[in-house]
Amino acid sequence: MDGQKRLKNAKVLCVGAGGLGSPALMYLAAAGVGTLGIVEFDEVDESNLQRQIIHSQSDIGRPKAESAKDTVLGINPYTQVNIHEERLDSSNVMEIFEQYDLIVDGTDNFATRYLVNDACVLLNKPYVWGSIYRFDGQASVFWSEHGPCYRCLYPEPPPPGMVPSCAEGGVLGVLCASIGSIQVNEAIKLLAGIGEPLVGRLMIYDALEMTYRQVKVRKDPDCAVCGPNATVTELIDYEAFCGVVSDEAQEAAAGSTITPRQLKEWMDEGESIDVIDVREQNEYEIVSIPGARLVPKNEFLMGTALQDLPQDKKIVLHCKTGVRSAEVLAVLKNAGFADAVHVGGGVIGWINQIEPDKPVY
Repeated sequence: MDGQKRLKNAKVLCVGAGGLGSPALMYLAAAGVGTLGIVEFDEVDESNLQRQIIHSQSDIGRPKAESAKDTVLGINPYTQVNIHEERLDSSNVMEIFEQYDLIVDGTDNFATRYLVNDACVLLNKPYVWGSIYRFDGQASVFWSEHGPCYRCLYPEPPPPGMVPSCAEGGVLGVLCASIGSIQVNEAIKLLAGIGEPLVGRLMIYDALEMTYRQVKVRKDPDCAVCGPNATVTELIDYEAFCGVVSDEAQEAAAGSTITPRQLKEWMDEGESIDVIDVREQNEYEIVSIPGARLVPKNEFLMGTALQDLPQDKKIVLHCKTGVRSAEVLAVLKNAGFADAVHVGGGVIGWINQIEPDKPVY
């Protein structure tokens, strides 16, 4: 009874109502958490439904926060649901987080993860973190007062464009429920004061092998945000810190970016071009630009694709939106392909401008 009362009096914020936020919000409501906050600015898209089970076909086009709220209240009408329909950033995160006891992080990008971590450290709040990609998942509890923070585990973000998002690389839908359930389990333990939370431990799940393993995570004495000599004492520009596109890619793309319409004109005029799709195989199978051949980005980063590039044709790169192709363009420029270009807007831009009847993933 004491534990149930603690849940009833608790205020929990879910950052995101997507793959991880869906099971987290539903199980937190079912467990009897008294107040649930939802930070989400996006709208429900049909492609979300494979993994974001809090939404349904009838919700397509609706704000995710509102759709999630309706589902939560359908499970537990006694839960107070607060929705924050705004993009979380340095200007609003402190004000929003201050209202809650515990944060559940269901974000899918590095900039927001570092933002959530730093805000929680500065406010001395615990948060439950989860991450998913393809068939693998990770989960932990970060609480700087009692253990490490996210920066202790990952001091620096990966290079821009190195790690594809779930939308780009894919994710097994049920994996969201596996990791989301672990996050809720940890949240209940923290709120009820029972068990041993995942503070100082990283849980790693392999869905294909059906294995769980743990890695100890120690507090980094040199951590930039939670260490004794912290250099990050206030929120920073997290988009710049993580770099949506690297400086090198931006420099390469300057003056070497064409529009989808320009690419279509080149095709119609019979220009000598080699159109290369740098996405992954599964993305290529869903939708592609006519005549484009697939050479995944990683093959360029490893250098294996360079030897097969034609010397008598202009190289035209593209990806889903233009981020990955800009990174590959920088590789080609450094390798001597000075006239190589990439398509701004990628496949999405092509569909919007040239073939609006094609499916969008």
